Amino acid sequence: MKNNILLIVLVATLFVSCKNGDTRQKEGNENTTKPNILWIYLEDTAPLMGCYGEQLVATPNIDSLAMKGVLYTNVFMPAPVCSASRSSIITGMMATTIGAQNHHGSRTVESATYLPENIKTIPELFKEAGYFTFNNGKDDYNFIYDRKELYDQDYSYHPLYGKGGVRLDLATLTEKEPFFGQIQMYGGKEIFNSKFKENVTSPVDRSKIQLPPYLPNHPVIIEEYANHLDAIQITDEKVGEVMNKLKENDLLKNTIVFFFSDHGMRLTRNKQFLYDGGLQVPLIIADFRAADKQFKPGSVNDDLISGLDLGTSSLALASIPIPEYMEGRNMFNPRGTPREYVISTRDRCDFTIDRIRSVRSKEYKYIRNFMTDRPYSQPTYMDFDKIEFVGVMKQLYAEGKLNEVQRRFMSDERPSEELYDLKADPFELNNLAVNSEYSEILTKYRSILDQWIAQTGDKGQYGEDEAGLKFMLGIWGKECVNPEYDALRKKYPNFEGSLIYLKSESFTKVDPNFKGTPLFDVSANQVVNIKLGR
Repeated sequence: MKNNILLIVLVATLFVSCKNGDTRQKEGNENTTKPNILWIYLEDTAPLMGCYGEQLVATPNIDSLAMKGVLYTNVFMPAPVCSASRSSIITGMMATTIGAQNHHGSRTVESATYLPENIKTIPELFKEAGYFTFNNGKDDYNFIYDRKELYDQDYSYHPLYGKGGVRLDLATLTEKEPFFGQIQMYGGKEIFNSKFKENVTSPVDRSKIQLPPYLPNHPVIIEEYANHLDAIQITDEKVGEVMNKLKENDLLKNTIVFFFSDHGMRLTRNKQFLYDGGLQVPLIIADFRAADKQFKPGSVNDDLISGLDLGTSSLALASIPIPEYMEGRNMFNPRGTPREYVISTRDRCDFTIDRIRSVRSKEYKYIRNFMTDRPYSQPTYMDFDKIEFVGVMKQLYAEGKLNEVQRRFMSDERPSEELYDLKADPFELNNLAVNSEYSEILTKYRSILDQWIAQTGDKGQYGEDEAGLKFMLGIWGKECVNPEYDALRKKYPNFEGSLIYLKSESFTKVDPNFKGTPLFDVSANQVVNIKLGR
């Protein structure tokens, strides 16, 4: 199926958008029922399902959703880590534009980043349009916000992991239509469940696993990959439960469902990096309304889509104007021009400081590494957690048991620029940036990135303020090996690792009547309540 994808033009009407000037035609029918918009939102999940051509795992519920809607094959996230990607999606803006690019940023009073007064999030715009809004699960946004302004539900708070909605029973939505909702699923993180192995009804045949060429054929690496497929099997069952619940409560008939992940799977060279393995995600959009359908069921779309487009396109489906400041597009605009490329960014992830940018078209991927003084495989949270496959990769490298392709990512050096011909080299192995035959293409993509940095004011170019790095030093302690932490160690000699206890703190339910936001105050070493005024 992967090799035989035919582009099928979406059947689309015109929508209201102050950004694109596209107008939805509803002559004589101005009171048409507003559609419910539901996001089934996964974590750390690659497009490895039956509908995407994966034959080793059965995904009947996800495949059924694809047959009822549109399967998108070229969807790439703005960042390869949860909070930066989610901050982008929920605002329709690159995290680097609003200063929300550093993972688990704005978690303290001292490091707080506030959105400009004129910028509203996607759920706020839905609320203003009369929608009931909810997010069943984590938010993980790197900016300060009063959650009551975004979602109509109670929520819990964690000083490091942020806010998350107290899960609503979908049956209660029958009196709350129209709604804009998100159902968070663990996706690839199902592997962290203590009963993970018990929950897998039909484990993937490990002997049939074919790893990408940048990974060695080692039992531990194979097991990690197979576990991801098993996690997708569990996810498929949960998707079936959600769809059945919607149908049983007569909610499906006026609902448009989005199914996608925040970024790619946890694996070497994938999560936290800008190769396709860290950025490419599944996306299925299915319109279950009896009338006014926007999509041809069972169709496939290979347009280039950015994760930024999910929120803005959801607004368009609800005939809510898309604000001019949003960088996301309405992917359903029949008069719009498909994206030529998607920009993605990687900055600090947990305690690991880095800065990488990429420009991806259908033909080429350009990557710029700004911090070539540090290796790709510098210590990360997975080293801290002693994740087995990470240790195996480093051991195999030290023992000289990796081939040239596999050891390249594990070496102490990396180039400042990378360029890949995606059609000839889908695994991004042959760096053409040093090939003179591609000098014009390299110059073109280099210019695209330079212009984007200048036009958006990419906040990552300025480095992170002391307050954000200090919080990481307090959480992760001696793991913070980047030179940016040296001055902080001297300035705060007894602070390193003093906040490690926060990782083990429990989520606390916030008073339903509270307006503002709980926030950790480093100077007071406690959570305080901050009143917000917008």
